[in-house]
Amino acid sequence: MTTCETFPMSMGMLNDHEGPWTEADWLALGETHHRIELIDGSLWVSPAPNVPHQAISTQLLFRLRDPARNAGLRALPTTNVRLKTGRIVIPDIVVDRGPRVVTIGEAEDVVLVCEITSPSNAATDRQQKKLFYSSAEIPWYLLVEPDFADYESVTLQLFRLDGDAYVEHATAKRGETLISDLPFPISISTEELLDF
Repeated sequence: MTTCETFPMSMGMLNDHEGPWTEADWLALGETHHRIELIDGSLWVSPAPNVPHQAISTQLLFRLRDPARNAGLRALPTTNVRLKTGRIVIPDIVVDRGPRVVTIGEAEDVVLVCEITSPSNAATDRQQKKLFYSSAEIPWYLLVEPDFADYESVTLQLFRLDGDAYVEHATAKRGETLISDLPFPISISTEELLDF
C-alpha cells in the first residue's frame, strides 16, 4: 500500500478546508494513521498514543473481550462511533452489539465505552468526552487513569448512566481489582494492566 492509498487526503489539506466539517468531508479523509474525530463541525486530531497507553489498552481489551463475548457483545479497539449527526468519536475501546461490518458504529448499539487518559487529553476524557457519551445515552463509561510520571500505577473508574449524567459505579486504585456484575461480569486487576 502506498502513502497515497493510506492517506487519500494529505494532513496539509486539513488546513485548506473552508467552513465547518461535515460527515461527508470527514469520510472523504479515508483511513489514516491519525485519530481524527469529528466534533460539531471541527476536527480533533491526535497523534498515536505513547507505548504505555497502547500497552494498557491492549491488556484491557484482552480482559474485556471474553466477558463481553459471553454476554453476546463485542469488545473492539479504536472504533468510529457516531454520537449524533456531526459528532463522530474514536474511543480507545468500545463494547457494542451492533453490526459486525460498519465504517461508523451507532451510539445506540454501544454498551460500554472506554477512554485511557494521556497527558495531552486527560481533561477532555474526564469532562468533555464524558459529557458527550452521557448525552448520547451510552449506559457505561470506563475511565482509565495511568500515573503519567512513571506508569507504575493506574486507576479505573466505572460509571453508569443515571438519568442524563454518569454516577460512579465502581473504582479500583493501585493494587486493586475492578469488579462489577454490570454491564456484564468484569474483573480487571490494575496490576495486570501494567504488565508490559
